[in-house]
Amino acid sequence: MDAVGLSSHSREQLDAIARLEQLLRERRIGSWLFGGWAVDFWVGRVTREHGDLDLAVRLGDRHAIHDLLLSDGWDPAPVDDEAIGAGYRRHNVLVELTFVETDDDGQVLIPFTAGPAVWSTIPFGDVTRELRGVRCRTIPLEVLRADKSTGREGADEAAKDTKDHEVLSRLQAAGN
Repeated sequence: MDAVGLSSHSREQLDAIARLEQLLRERRIGSWLFGGWAVDFWVGRVTREHGDLDLAVRLGDRHAIHDLLLSDGWDPAPVDDEAIGAGYRRHNVLVELTFVETDDDGQVLIPFTAGPAVWSTIPFGDVTRELRGVRCRTIPLEVLRADKSTGREGADEAAKDTKDHEVLSRLQAAGN
């Protein structure tokens, strides 16, 4: 833990979020933090340890992002879930990218091989949150709450979603 109670792994991940946000913003590549780190950005504190960083990015930016990450020292990492379009690792940090598209109605779609699936009926927009001095664009709170209200398969993943949902529920009760 550092002087303010953050593990070295969490600090490394938070630094990576800041770096990725800067790199993508400089190249005008849209990205949205989601998953457990997005929960932390919404509540304004680190709530638990995280195994990875989850970013949603536009499918059309796939090749530009790949080149950008390789040039910044990230190495491709295998992924085992079709919703995760690509993974990259740098030192001890894993970032998993979910590629998205937007339809004419503003819905956010995940372009699966068998056909697109609706992730959100509302656009992700430009919501930026801050955590420990790091600013990052995140998915909207409404979308994050919906994502965390249904636990994923597997005991470990379901437990994380339950904890995240509880944290977000307290945030809702506080009027945010």
